[in-house]
Amino acid sequence: MLELRAITAGYDRRAPVVRDVSLTVAPGEAVGLLGPSGCGKSTLARVAALLHRPRSGTLLLDGEPVRRWRHRAPRELRTAVGVVFQQPRLAADPRLRLTDLIAEPLRATGRREDVPGRVAELAAAVGLTPDLLGRRPHEVSDGQLQRACLARALVLRPRWLICDEMTAMLDASTTAALVAVVEDYRAATGAGLLAIGHDRTLLHRWCDRTVHWETLTAAGGRARPAGARAG
Repeated sequence: MLELRAITAGYDRRAPVVRDVSLTVAPGEAVGLLGPSGCGKSTLARVAALLHRPRSGTLLLDGEPVRRWRHRAPRELRTAVGVVFQQPRLAADPRLRLTDLIAEPLRATGRREDVPGRVAELAAAVGLTPDLLGRRPHEVSDGQLQRACLARALVLRPRWLICDEMTAMLDASTTAALVAVVEDYRAATGAGLLAIGHDRTLLHRWCDRTVHWETLTAAGGRARPAGARAG
């Protein structure tokens, strides 16, 4: 279980952007978080991904409270969560070829021997051809770069995947392709998903349940479903 309990977080102690929010994602479950731009969804996503320490509240992964964040967190917790951000160009090192971008987490965790096979496997899964793997971010489209960022998020086989507006900058065909990759991964591994966005139709079709941001921030963060999977 991924549990966010009474999370308050932000970048200015005097004005937190997330106040007393609670949300859970069960293993194998796809939860959509629907809300407008600027409401605090991305800050909550960074807390859930162990990238931002909350001012108060608790994050639990499989019942274990997270006490350290970013590189100070234990490796087994850091690698349990994969995250894909909205803007791939801000999330990718412009100096790296796509193959090295995907392999970066493997090298960082001492699994260099897994690089060739895992990169080839994921490149095929996300639709990146060998010629694209040799290019750098400025030499590919936003959609191609986001495919590489999704592959990077999956390369360590995380138990939890957080997609923060993953498809907001993509066309319909690329959106459908990347959602299919995520769903194939979840079906194969039983991973849980937190999909954050403002596209109500996409989230309702993609996720098992969708929660409105307003329901999280009202009444002390008690979440009520905003909809279920449609079709």
